[in-house]
Amino acid sequence: MKHIIAFAGSNSSTSINKQLAAYAASLVSGVEVTVLDLNDFKLPLYGMDLELSDGIPDNAQKFLDIVKSTDGIVLSLAEHNGAYATVFKNLFDWMSRIDGKLWNDKPMLLMATSPGARGGATVLEIAQGRFGYMGGNIVGSFSLPSFDDNFSDGKITNEELNNQLLEEVEQFTESL
Repeated sequence: MKHIIAFAGSNSSTSINKQLAAYAASLVSGVEVTVLDLNDFKLPLYGMDLELSDGIPDNAQKFLDIVKSTDGIVLSLAEHNGAYATVFKNLFDWMSRIDGKLWNDKPMLLMATSPGARGGATVLEIAQGRFGYMGGNIVGSFSLPSFDDNFSDGKITNEELNNQLLEEVEQFTESL
């Protein structure tokens, strides 16, 4: 059986992106799903001096090992001031110091959501433009606008938006 991971680019205990990632992963049939929490992979703030003095933190290697061992990735990015949340960017930076192609060409369903009408579209665009250089194989993408209006009880309530996600999930599933 194939195994996929799902996680949010956020460390919020109430992360709307983690809710979206878990929901999308639940729609992938015939796979085992592990939902990860970035709080389980705490890392010091990346800096060259720290890397030179202390080396690569174990949690960066552990997360990268999980990425390498999975068959697919469902990732929903939080948008902070139009870019990645610091916790995700920090993990991304540490992993890139181990392996510049950190996503290992794993099929990826890349998403974002926010309370606003753009649904994290800016961070999604940044990631789509960057991840390919880092071994990212983005086979589907989805932005959920106005999270509070369109998501309830663990699922997307807007039928049109849910159908859009289902199409992306189908593409992702076929790529596994």
